[in-house]
Amino acid sequence: MTREADEGEPVAEDVTAVDERGAEILAFWELARPSAGMARVGVVTGTTVAETVPPPAWSFGDNPALADDLLEAVLTGEKTATSSALWEYEDSGEQVPRVGELSILLDGQGHPRALIRTTSVEIVPFDEVDAEFARAEGEDDRSLEAWRAGHETYFRRVLEREFSPDMPLVCERFELRYPR
Repeated sequence: MTREADEGEPVAEDVTAVDERGAEILAFWELARPSAGMARVGVVTGTTVAETVPPPAWSFGDNPALADDLLEAVLTGEKTATSSALWEYEDSGEQVPRVGELSILLDGQGHPRALIRTTSVEIVPFDEVDAEFARAEGEDDRSLEAWRAGHETYFRRVLEREFSPDMPLVCERFELRYPR
């Protein structure tokens, strides 16, 4: 791969980091897969794509510090839920999470640290998110008031649309599968 330098000359991109990251995610998946009920039994039954291809890998938030903070809350059991604007899924063409799906959580530097399984998904207007869900998100002081203030600030910063109190949110609950 190449990109143009300021002077118009091609500059080789360092794809080593991308390749190393992929290898790191695959190695993590090998360790975490039994926690998802996908032990390697290929000698007897053959392997399936779900067993060999790692689930999507992503991080929380929009910056490394936030990703690390929220990941730590997952690892300590304080965070068992997350929310995203439905608009983000619609604008990107991504599918809304589904119950039973697995995800690999990355830290702020892009290293795989946890495997989660989605346990429930609801579409809820921002202003109808309740205190119990806010507590499950495990952020700030875990109150509904802090959740609303923090998430409004976040959505105003990252959305390409104007924030609205009745904007639809994807409210996802999950369980930590690895490490336990």
